[in-house]
Amino acid sequence: MALSARMPELSALEVFLTVAKTGSLGAAGRELGLTQQAVSARLTSLEGQTGVRLAIRSVRGTQLTPAGVVVAQWADRLLEVAGQVDVGLASLRSETRSKLKVAASLTIAEQLMPRWLVSLQAAANRRGRTAPDVILNATNSEHVIAAVREGAADLGFIERPGPLSALRSRVVAHDELVVVVAAEHKWARRSKGVTAAELGRTPLVAREPGSGTRDSLTAALRRALGDDFVQASPTLELSSAAAVRAAVLAGAGPAVTSRLAVADDLAVGRLRAVHVPDLNLRRALRAIWVGGQTPPAGAVRDLLSHIGSAGPA
Repeated sequence: MALSARMPELSALEVFLTVAKTGSLGAAGRELGLTQQAVSARLTSLEGQTGVRLAIRSVRGTQLTPAGVVVAQWADRLLEVAGQVDVGLASLRSETRSKLKVAASLTIAEQLMPRWLVSLQAAANRRGRTAPDVILNATNSEHVIAAVREGAADLGFIERPGPLSALRSRVVAHDELVVVVAAEHKWARRSKGVTAAELGRTPLVAREPGSGTRDSLTAALRRALGDDFVQASPTLELSSAAAVRAAVLAGAGPAVTSRLAVADDLAVGRLRAVHVPDLNLRRALRAIWVGGQTPPAGAVRDLLSHIGSAGPA
């Protein structure tokens, strides 16, 4: 039910209730930080709006009318409830700001989020503030998108290329996919690497459908070879970069994975990178959220601002 135009604002009732409790316009003004004239004007305005005579002014003070006594009781109850609502809303704002549900694709969750969160905590400590309490769910890009759309996550991070319906996004880092083989694999001895067509025809150790890494490779092959190119079925489908790495080391065959996930193996020679000169395997890593073009205020915006200030991955 809509309130009538006669219903006063809470601030006007607060002034009136202070007059009722102190019994004086001057005393009410001192308590509220207002002049006596300002209190008198607000009381007159309240009486005009409600159409009810609320108080009688005299040299001995301000006395409530019988109607004013009743209105003061109502105002007291109303302001008490309003105070409870105000405190409750402040608590909800604080909880929203301090807790952040994040869903991130596995590469980002395993290789980038730990560094981002540790540096966020350090930055908050330097400023004497409390960093958001991040609850992280690591999954594939398809599940991240679903979690953000359904409200199960406040913020998502994906590797998946292509447009996103009903979601906003921002590039937060860049990554490069790399073709890797075991040191004994025949491709490891090729100084010129392999072609995109040969890579596409080769059964690979691959991530599961819905993985951003797998989708990024498919998109890169189609850009290089055309939409009609038919990619070979995987020799293995695994649910994490760690499992893919282990399978390649065990001799299961080549794989395409994030360079971030195998940097240590490449550095010491456990795995070998295979060059594909006619294939662009660079990709953007994006944050996604529901709502306006600007990320939601609070913990979401704080985390994204920190990632942006931390510099490129």
